[in-house]
Amino acid sequence: MKARILGNFVLVFHFAFVVFSVLGGFLVLWKRWIAWLHVPSVLWSSFVNLFSRVCPLTPLENRFRHLAGQAGYEGGFIQHYIAPLIYPGGMPRRLELTAGFPVLIWNAFVYALVVALRQRSS
Repeated sequence: MKARILGNFVLVFHFAFVVFSVLGGFLVLWKRWIAWLHVPSVLWSSFVNLFSRVCPLTPLENRFRHLAGQAGYEGGFIQHYIAPLIYPGGMPRRLELTAGFPVLIWNAFVYALVVALRQRSS
């Protein structure tokens, strides 16, 4: 039972990390220091996607799932949980490899907005 709860905790944390990596730049409008947490998460998320790496949270979740008698999964978190929602027939390999670019481009746009709004209010 404890392993199942830990597996679910890792799943929720992993999902929160992905959301933070994509949208966390907007929190910088509220508190500037959040950029010190957000920029590394963007770089890590992009690295994992661009170079087809598996985030360490995935094997950790799978380990807890196996200890709880549940099935784990192959591949990464995005491919297992998010891609089926966007690509029900399976995520094309070329899109999987380039999933890191939109995160970088989106966050560059958000940070440009943050800088512009800060300069405007000064």
